[in-house]
Amino acid sequence: MSDTLKVVVGIVIPLLGTTLGAAMVFFMKGEMKPKVQKVLLGFASGVMIAASVWSLLIPAIEMEEAAGGIAWLPAVVGFLIGVGFLLLLDSVIPHLHLNSDRPEGRPSKLGKSLMLMLAVTLHNIPEGMAVGVVLAGMLGSGGAVISTAGAFALAIGIAIQNFPEGAIISMPLVGSGLSRRKAFHYGFLSGVVEPVGAIVTILLTALVTPILPYILSFAAGAMFYVVVEELIPEAQAGEHSNIGTIGAAIGFALMMMLDVALG
Repeated sequence: MSDTLKVVVGIVIPLLGTTLGAAMVFFMKGEMKPKVQKVLLGFASGVMIAASVWSLLIPAIEMEEAAGGIAWLPAVVGFLIGVGFLLLLDSVIPHLHLNSDRPEGRPSKLGKSLMLMLAVTLHNIPEGMAVGVVLAGMLGSGGAVISTAGAFALAIGIAIQNFPEGAIISMPLVGSGLSRRKAFHYGFLSGVVEPVGAIVTILLTALVTPILPYILSFAAGAMFYVVVEELIPEAQAGEHSNIGTIGAAIGFALMMMLDVALG
């Protein structure tokens, strides 16, 4: 498989997960049960935490150490900048979290359905960046640290957790009055930002290869922000919070297994 084809496949895999999840609106009746939502949100948070550590931060540390630099510096600096970047987006982009009636970001007259989609789109940005930066590392000077299998492990892990995300965003939209077709379109569009973010990150990294460890850590920080700010609180809200915790443990273990076994 050529490098170009590897990149295309790696970029498409996560979007496929979102698309298949959004397509559940055609097969499921009514809204998703709260317990199921908690398990899936917990699962997504576990996958993203494990991916941040094994697929992004550890390779960034190893890459900088191999280059003779201060091993921890890119990891810490990039991570904190990534958190700050998502904090800025979270403060500026109008969006509405699941099971909430209070919009966040700048005041807006956008409809509830669109703001729900924007909330998911917002936290898909770091996922797209994460996929893009590991693919860039696979192609460039980071190839010794990020193998093809490791890059695809992250893409597959993101796709697995995108499946429930696609369903979680699309199913409530049907309950809010949208047709199943429109709800599917919103769910699909929320995932389009991932391949876009991946492509932009690959191009940026190709231009400035020495900062690859910083970009890896940046993506990790952005994902960490999404997990702590959104996924974990939603998975732990209300009763039966232990279900969300179990989901997080399973997601973490699965992503860790994928990365260690394939990386």
